[in-house]
Amino acid sequence: MTTRRVEKKDWSTFFDGASKAGGLEGKRADIEISGPQLGNQIAAKSVPVFGVVYNPKDDVLEIALESLDHLIRHPAEIFVEETGTVLLSISVKDGEGMQHLIRLSDPLALPADTKS
Repeated sequence: MTTRRVEKKDWSTFFDGASKAGGLEGKRADIEISGPQLGNQIAAKSVPVFGVVYNPKDDVLEIALESLDHLIRHPAEIFVEETGTVLLSISVKDGEGMQHLIRLSDPLALPADTKS
């Protein structure tokens, strides 16, 4: 497992590649936001992920989820946790000092129906 900083000049390419390569397909996200004024808040729990996109024109990182889009305006730094080619989490500090932690996981498989 490796944690590394993604440089701002690479944000668009990195997240476009992760989304288009199918690395996020079928993943679910838990999103936690924390900061001095807010404390710790859960923004999403096990929600299917469609993709992650950085828009440099508006300076917004968008986490596209099934029922909502989580927008992080003016990200200041981004760290990702990976194992091999699998993206495990994204940690983003925004321009206001809020920390956004996006944990990615595979959906739990249901046990096989043994009634036949």
